Amino acid sequence: MKIYADNAATTKMSKTAIDTMTKYMAEVYGNPSSLHTTGQIAREVLEKARNDVAECIGAQPSEIYFTSGGSEADNQAIISAAERGARRGKKHIISTKFEHHAVLHTLEKLRKQGYEITLLDVYKEGLVRVEDVRDAIRDDTALVTVMYVNNEIGTIQPVKEIGALCREKGVLFHTDAVQAAPHIHIDVEEQNIDMLSISAHKFHGPKGVGILYAKKGIPLVNVIEGGAQEKGKRAGTENLPGIVSMAAAFKEAVQNIDRNGEYVAKLSRKLIDGLKKIPHSVLNGDPVKRLPGTVNFCFEGIEGESLLLLLDDKGIAASSGSACTSGSLDPSHVLLSLGLPHEVAHGSLRLSICEENTEEEIDYIIKAVNDVVDYLRNISPVWEDLETGKKEHII
Repeated sequence: MKIYADNAATTKMSKTAIDTMTKYMAEVYGNPSSLHTTGQIAREVLEKARNDVAECIGAQPSEIYFTSGGSEADNQAIISAAERGARRGKKHIISTKFEHHAVLHTLEKLRKQGYEITLLDVYKEGLVRVEDVRDAIRDDTALVTVMYVNNEIGTIQPVKEIGALCREKGVLFHTDAVQAAPHIHIDVEEQNIDMLSISAHKFHGPKGVGILYAKKGIPLVNVIEGGAQEKGKRAGTENLPGIVSMAAAFKEAVQNIDRNGEYVAKLSRKLIDGLKKIPHSVLNGDPVKRLPGTVNFCFEGIEGESLLLLLDDKGIAASSGSACTSGSLDPSHVLLSLGLPHEVAHGSLRLSICEENTEEEIDYIIKAVNDVVDYLRNISPVWEDLETGKKEHII
């Protein structure tokens, strides 16, 4: 059996996305910036996609900018807010310790340029506390950036409440919604969001295309120079087949959000219940305030890398955390931010499922993980020390 359970890393393109992409690759090949009829047909298709995306998140079409993905959108949003703040004498930015590296590395770059960065705790449950944000906001705060859903443990942050606080304090609020959209209902106005980042390949769209929403009136700084595309804020000929494919996948996912969500939640409950029976294991993150499709466990006494390789031998594609840092030997910064010790964080497993997975696959995963954990513990001297009392169990 072959099972794909790494949807938080990327999803399989849907038939709708593939059909839309191939159609427009073949039939609408003009440059949207060209003045001739072929170019203007491409322009109409581009703007239709912009309208469709805007409707999906409660935005205006003029507030939607197409990017190469979530990382570019994160960079442009944060840098734009930082430069806007600096012009007003505000060089303080608030974020969290378990953001995606697209955010954390951008903030570190700004720190070296003289900005002051505050990274908030997320505690054992993996949730940002609104009162911590309130306490951290200062007169010179330019931006608060908090991810909507954590990419490794799936916890859902109080975005609406944080956004309301930022509106009250006159501070811009950005959220990395790459793992949230369109698995959670998003309305940028109702949820007090000023800027938001989305990536198509997280919802069965193509890789290499994404969205930046920026509320009207927020000046964007170019991170790519060279042309007047995207209202002069993102140079480069638009990837029209990718954009229309993304819009089609986004619209389809939003239309099915409740049905898919209920089904995935049912599978996740079964998966969590099965894995919790493994002795000395722990579900990472809040058990309730979480995206159903993302299940992250730590198993004491084993190494996550060995677990992943043996599961792969059994036909299960999973991960230990973000695919962007899969080559690192260091434990996940997300798990460390929860207060887990290094030796426990090393034994992590992230299973991220979607509406295409089945109950039969969940049963297979539960048995396979049990078997592999048992095998690894039986050959581990660390586990022997734990079981004989030479070391104390942490979980």
